[in-house]
Amino acid sequence: MEDRGEGAALPGVKETTMVPQEYSHPTFPKVKIWDLPGIGTTKFSAKEYLKKVNFSKYDFFIIIASGRFTEDDTKLALEIHKKKKKFYYVRSKVDVDIDNYRRSQGIDVDDTHEKMQAEKEALDIIRKDSYDNLKALGESSPRVFLISRWDLSKYDFPLLQETIEKEQDEIKRDVLTMCLPILTKDSIKKKKAAMESLIWKNAMVSCSVGLIPLPFLSLSCDIGILVSTMIHICKVFGLDENSLNILAKRVGKPVEELKSVIEHTPSTGMITTEFVMDILKRSAMWGAITVVELVLDFIPVLGSLYGGGSSFATTFYLLKNFLENAVKDAEKVLAKAAEPKRRK
Repeated sequence: MEDRGEGAALPGVKETTMVPQEYSHPTFPKVKIWDLPGIGTTKFSAKEYLKKVNFSKYDFFIIIASGRFTEDDTKLALEIHKKKKKFYYVRSKVDVDIDNYRRSQGIDVDDTHEKMQAEKEALDIIRKDSYDNLKALGESSPRVFLISRWDLSKYDFPLLQETIEKEQDEIKRDVLTMCLPILTKDSIKKKKAAMESLIWKNAMVSCSVGLIPLPFLSLSCDIGILVSTMIHICKVFGLDENSLNILAKRVGKPVEELKSVIEHTPSTGMITTEFVMDILKRSAMWGAITVVELVLDFIPVLGSLYGGGSSFATTFYLLKNFLENAVKDAEKVLAKAAEPKRRK
């Protein structure tokens, strides 16, 4: 999401968040991110802070500082810990500090080895300073994640993402896995596992409807499940228009360049009833199933059992195949996004 894009938090030198502000995830609007007021301000003392921001409604907290953490930050973390919720210290805009360090050391930015060595030294200094800073404020075993303002794949952001996922319960973990950005092939593997679980559940729903002995009911339900799940798969793997545009802006490449490597997955606008019907018509398995099912739908019990099994098989097979193709395309998009920009 861009700084000044629709739905983005207001940037500014002065404190802009005076009340808890809700923001929807750009692709999954049911997932909410809350920007909370800065603790320690004149309006929000540490003592009253948690009550004012309605503490109980949030799943976890990220305490962000672009410089040193304060005593108020650690007091907040202590209260969060007492209430048995997770929190994460994040040191942001690390790239700015790295650039400052390079300049202070007179590093030649055209010398790749020297540049990378200076980056490692700067990160070590920032990490130690953040650790010592929090220890001095009373944190017994502080854990700090260093992140870039511009490139989410750098420094500790992938580790932060992985840590947050691991420390949630199963339901929240699956939701997070689906909506967090793809930064590595491991991200794709996790998303695939989450989607395989969803496909199984949706195939079972299809099976339960197929047990109802009403002609054509199962078919209409199957198509609805297929359309909605295929669109969801596209969004989860960042293959929808909105996600591709966000990625293109983040990596500084034309969106058409990213789209050029997508071979198997259609745009979400093309995934319609007609699209699914076309796939079904070209499926030999579905053709054979349909002929038998249309006859058995009029035979009680036997027709219901066959209908349930055939609905499960059709839904599972088509969605699994669609998922495999989406995974291949997502890996290609990730590789294309990671390619160095061509020099003009």
